[in-house]
Amino acid sequence: MSNFKQRICEVLIAQALATKDQLDPLLAESSKGGQSFGRLLIERGVIPESKLTELLSKELGIPMISLAKYLIEPDVVKLIPERIARQHNLVPLAKFGDRMVVAMSDPLNIFAIDDLKALTQVEVDPVLSPETEVAAAIEQVYTGQAGLTLTAEENKTPADGSGQEEEDIDTAVAILLDESKEEAAPVVRIINLMVIEAMRRHASDIHLESSEHSLRVRYRVDGHLIDSHRLPKSIQSPILTRLKIMSGMDITEWRLPQDGRFKVKLEDREVDFRVSVLPITKGGKVVLRLLDKSNLSIGLDNLGFLPESIEQFKAAVKRPYGMILVTGPTGSGKSTTLYSVLNQLNHPTKNLITIEDPVEYQVEGITQMQVNTEIDLTFANGLRAILRQSPDVVMIGEIRDFETADIAMKASLTGQLVLSTLHTNDAPSAVTRLIDMGVEPFLVASSVNLIEAQRLVRKLCLKCRERFEPAPALLERLELCPSKEATFFKPGGCKTCNDTGYKGRIGIIEVFQVDERVRELIISRGHSWEIKDYAIQSLGMIPLRQDGFRKAQQGVTTLEEVLAVTTAE
Repeated sequence: MSNFKQRICEVLIAQALATKDQLDPLLAESSKGGQSFGRLLIERGVIPESKLTELLSKELGIPMISLAKYLIEPDVVKLIPERIARQHNLVPLAKFGDRMVVAMSDPLNIFAIDDLKALTQVEVDPVLSPETEVAAAIEQVYTGQAGLTLTAEENKTPADGSGQEEEDIDTAVAILLDESKEEAAPVVRIINLMVIEAMRRHASDIHLESSEHSLRVRYRVDGHLIDSHRLPKSIQSPILTRLKIMSGMDITEWRLPQDGRFKVKLEDREVDFRVSVLPITKGGKVVLRLLDKSNLSIGLDNLGFLPESIEQFKAAVKRPYGMILVTGPTGSGKSTTLYSVLNQLNHPTKNLITIEDPVEYQVEGITQMQVNTEIDLTFANGLRAILRQSPDVVMIGEIRDFETADIAMKASLTGQLVLSTLHTNDAPSAVTRLIDMGVEPFLVASSVNLIEAQRLVRKLCLKCRERFEPAPALLERLELCPSKEATFFKPGGCKTCNDTGYKGRIGIIEVFQVDERVRELIISRGHSWEIKDYAIQSLGMIPLRQDGFRKAQQGVTTLEEVLAVTTAE
């Protein structure tokens, strides 16, 4: 029996917390199965981990430290290889001259201490930390991909927006500011509560912005930013540093922008977080983008397509080659639409490859590549490599330049279905945009099968929306004829929608098919307005604004929402 196990047993028996008869089977199980004796004590309910660590600290005369509150120096971590840290469950904290402080779950492990002395050529001062905290710290400092696992207890936040989260965050902040308190992991809890609130609100982003006197926390819900908290300036550094560690960033670098990501697991739900850090004059700005994989299962039928538009879109997706373009501004749901297409096409008989900047969703069965300009892995260079992999379907995150457009067009003519995005005001304008990039008109005409433009509008909350009659002058100005079938609503406000009157978003969509006449217009360099007029009059294309008006007449959204995201005809 090791010295550490023996000492644990002596302490527990002396404190009347366990008997020899209770401990002997656990000692045998630990020796036989190789499992940590301390872990067995905790799992079998003999003693809580915090209590065990506290007792051992007093009995051994070794200081106890909470790693959740400690910012580990990255330069010190480099002194101890990851293999040694994992083998002995330890993590270095700091180095002072010829001495190094090391957090250990077993500070009596003389073999580990001897290994460290031989490796670093310095004296080792062990401090005691809970086994789980040491293991978590190892993941953070050596892999940078710690992520979060939120417990059911942490997730007990009311769905009625009663403000319980605010009270919890304020409590965690108070603990963090009170040096006399030893409650576990206030920084971790603050971040956990932010994440939980964001997920409860169905937010797409969390914004943390440094100002002169505070750290501002905001959530983007249904496309609109909502203020949540103003945290004290003094806790800005530990919170932002913790987020950088979780995201795999360099915590010593605050002069340059950085990007990273981590995962959150909540019961059976898994959400990826893409993190962007931007240095600003008052400190740093961090934006966390929530990438909920459940969004990928929405399906094309639930994105907002009108019946006549969805049939055209599905027909284009079924074609074995050609190009489908999705256009719209940033945040208009283009990625969701493309991933919905990929999910529909994802089959063991097909080779699907994507090149993205960055990869937003990790999808099983699809080969995904991320752009890296630092090593000259651009969209164009990556696409050339992809085409040598015999793909059936290629998804390009965005067409930004002539080279990428040219390769993509030619690929679509040689047997691949190519999916990509562009930034244009409407679908027909994508043709002009490609030609302006330098792509030959005949190549555009030959390769493009369909172009879809979209925007996102907020959906009215069904529990509190209120019926109303728009002014006749407004309907006339918008060229909307009063109809008995049309029912307009305005937003109300209730607990379900956090008093906004809106809950969720839906797409307003414009689908532009390319037929022989359109190809003739493209080759002859026809104006975009000429192409658009033909598409509306002859192909039955429903423009973005008209699609939105239909949804407003059905009581799905409001005229104000549609007018806010569409340009005038």
